[in-house]
Amino acid sequence: MAVRPVSRMLQRVLRSSVRSCSSGAPVTQHRPGEPSQTAAEELSRRRQFLREHAAPFSAFLTDSFGRQHSYLRISLTEKCNLRCQYCMPEEGVPLTPKADLLTTEEILTLARLFVKEGIDKIRLTGGEPLIRPDVVDIVAQLHQLEGLRTIGITTNGINLARLLPQLQKAGLSAINISLDTLVPAKFEFIVRRKGFHKVMAGIHKAIELGYSPVKVNCVVMRGLNEDELLDFVALTEGLPLDVRFIEYMPFDGNRWNFKKMVSYKEMLNTLQQQWPELEKLPEEESSTAKAFKIPGFRGQLSFITSMSEHFCGTCNRLRITADGNLKVCLFGNSEVSLRDHLRAGASEEELLRIIGAAVGRKKRQHAGMFSIAQMKNRPMILIELLLMLQDSPPAIPSISSQDPFRVQGIRHRGSFSNQMILWKGGWVPQTPLLAQRLLGSVCPQRHCSSHLNSDANPKCLSAVSRAPGTPSGPLPTSDQLTHVDTAGRAAMVDVGGKPDTERVAVASAVVLLGPMAFKLIQENQLKKGDALAVAQLAGVQAAKLTSQLIPLCHHVALSHVQVGLELDGTRHAVGIRVSCRARGPTGVEMEALTAAAVAALTVYDMCKAVSRDIVLGEIKLLSKTGGQRGDFQRT
Repeated sequence: MAVRPVSRMLQRVLRSSVRSCSSGAPVTQHRPGEPSQTAAEELSRRRQFLREHAAPFSAFLTDSFGRQHSYLRISLTEKCNLRCQYCMPEEGVPLTPKADLLTTEEILTLARLFVKEGIDKIRLTGGEPLIRPDVVDIVAQLHQLEGLRTIGITTNGINLARLLPQLQKAGLSAINISLDTLVPAKFEFIVRRKGFHKVMAGIHKAIELGYSPVKVNCVVMRGLNEDELLDFVALTEGLPLDVRFIEYMPFDGNRWNFKKMVSYKEMLNTLQQQWPELEKLPEEESSTAKAFKIPGFRGQLSFITSMSEHFCGTCNRLRITADGNLKVCLFGNSEVSLRDHLRAGASEEELLRIIGAAVGRKKRQHAGMFSIAQMKNRPMILIELLLMLQDSPPAIPSISSQDPFRVQGIRHRGSFSNQMILWKGGWVPQTPLLAQRLLGSVCPQRHCSSHLNSDANPKCLSAVSRAPGTPSGPLPTSDQLTHVDTAGRAAMVDVGGKPDTERVAVASAVVLLGPMAFKLIQENQLKKGDALAVAQLAGVQAAKLTSQLIPLCHHVALSHVQVGLELDGTRHAVGIRVSCRARGPTGVEMEALTAAAVAALTVYDMCKAVSRDIVLGEIKLLSKTGGQRGDFQRT
């Protein structure tokens, strides 16, 4: 077993005259009346001491290529209070039974062992680590470990503003906050939950409490948020942030597509066009980030280039999952259970041999990005990273047993005009909400379904019916137009006296594409991105904005919108089906029809570069329920 006798002997000698910090470096007791050192000077002195008195590094944490692993990431939970689309498989994830997760004592036991062997930095991750009730206590107990210099946390920021003062007192020294967009509505779309302003409050609280830099992690995905690179960098002008752009990485279930990945060099080129004075900063030892700074800006920006330019040669990281498995490589699929050996009564020496054997098997570098995409690995949320699954309705059933594609939309929140976020340092302009292209898939048959409310019961999309419509049940109609007054002028119907009832409407449309455009959509190879996903989002948006598009429509507070798209290979067509629901005095058939029409127009827009011989048709109401005139069902 590797030990560090020199370091321990020095600590015993030093304790007789000065206090000792958790790293073993002395902390001078200042006498009354003497000027105290600044925090930066004290930290610099402690680091110098540790460098001068460093003990030989543990052989158990050194791999066959000489890499010394001094950084441990520990997942505290598999749960999360968000549902990020790139982090979580579409079909959801099975959570590990609580009895199989590491207990607090097991976490601390493993942490002590690793720190004793040379780990000097621990980062707590998840799922979302801040939903663990005892996270503050875990930080406080880690802070007592001699030799541990840094305790960090990676969080989605939802609970950060509330917990950070306690965490700072407990000893938390570094913060990474995940944020992929500066547009509130797009935030809700990406994470399928509200909370944008809570994350912003958490970032500001970290700045207020003196954390510098506050690291902001942004996963960049083509067609979703690459248009916000400049806006993120602009934040660093007045704020001590390190905005870290992360290349989109493949994990089990996230339908990684090379075309969705925006490479480091492409991002850098975009930024250099705006800021040609961008300066590269010296790379820190074992850093995963390529850091840059714009002269005169308070903060900086970085790129995590896991895919295009790996940093395996200097990797010093190990990971422990929430269920106690040791992963020596984020992209590797081999794991060893430390939990099982702990619970079987393994001694410290036995655990070290197991750890040493796993570290010794670590490969020189991970596989290439295309090979990684084919590997069986945990979904990211079950490894340790960002945002995951907790306390929400069950995952929506697939609309196709062959290859589901479903996306939860966002609840109605009014107009998506340009918005501003108020920071205490000033106003930060929001980028407009553009059509967002989601993570696509390549499959023989593709489906796309979106809904606002998870209590909906989506059904499989069948081929769009072309039979003539016939009413089902009584459907009294008026012999006069209702939207004109007695003088023939346009007028909005007064619905103030009508009772509130449950209203549901279903509409459809068909886009006849032709063979070439159909094949490109089917294989998700359009240059503009995923046509089905963009059309799906456009349909949801259109339903919510119907009263702004159709002058005499009343505004309806929709409780549910579902937009489904399905490829019809026999006709080389896209079938669109929309369902809208609300409770109120007026129907929602216009919302359903508008959504179907706009979704069809969006498909045309996505494909027009390939072919102009595209036909939009069969836009029609399939059914409606509720209201004084009864129900309607097209057969």
